[in-house]
Amino acid sequence: MKLTLKQEKFVQELIKGKSQREAYKIAYNAKNMKDTTIDSHACRLLKNDKVKARYDELRGKVVKRAEEKAIITAEEVLRGIADIAKDDIKNYLSFRTERVVVGYTDEGEPISEYRTIVDMKDSDAIDTKNIAEVSIGKGGVFKFKTYCKDKALYKLADIMGLDEMAQKKQKLAEDRFEHEKDIDGRKYW
Repeated sequence: MKLTLKQEKFVQELIKGKSQREAYKIAYNAKNMKDTTIDSHACRLLKNDKVKARYDELRGKVVKRAEEKAIITAEEVLRGIADIAKDDIKNYLSFRTERVVVGYTDEGEPISEYRTIVDMKDSDAIDTKNIAEVSIGKGGVFKFKTYCKDKALYKLADIMGLDEMAQKKQKLAEDRFEHEKDIDGRKYW
């Protein structure tokens, strides 16, 4: 799968980010050629099996290197969104309703009522990456919030093309309905 020097130079220039036209002008003597002719030659050259294979090989290496240097990869982004979508409040809190004594009558009898008890798990013992907020506001009101599960699910559906698929199914159903209405509306005698 050996390329000529000019073919290799063409591929190298493409990998550097040059357009096909620019890469062809650098690799070949194209001074007297029109841009449309250069574009045609460059396009044909990139369709050459050996040239295309070399381009794909080098491009794969560049992409791999870029992913390794990236702060976060596409796979990590998807995993993060999926973690939010699959998260459960029980990973952080447990809650129950308990009868508690809130005071005593004049006769010394206990006065009780039902209250919601929330126990938050120790942050050292849990994965906290999906927690958006923990606070205690005025009057001792406890506030706990995770990142939005709905948004994560919609984002995953968008990335996976599920919404587009649903739209296509809806369009197909509408087209069938219109076709059936058209057939039913015709009079045959």
